[in-house]
Amino acid sequence: MTVKMSISLTDQQAAYARKQVEEGRFPSTSAVIQQALEAKRREDEEYQEWKAGFFEELKRRAEGPHVSLDEFHVMVEEMLDEEDARLALDR
Repeated sequence: MTVKMSISLTDQQAAYARKQVEEGRFPSTSAVIQQALEAKRREDEEYQEWKAGFFEELKRRAEGPHVSLDEFHVMVEEMLDEEDARLALDR
């Protein structure tokens, strides 16, 4: 089904849409707008999927194993010592 709507575009947007038609990329300015809206819809859907996965990963990590702050400091110091030795640095 197609719905006819009246929309307002800036001069720049209208010129861009007309140029797309003139260059043969689209059959009409309506087709340009339809394609732009479809691309935005797909972008929004992809973002929602990404966001859901992101929050699921945050939840998984929050529920996962953790190290204490003291353990973390020890781990960092060990990594720094290893890197110092590898690079022959004195700290």
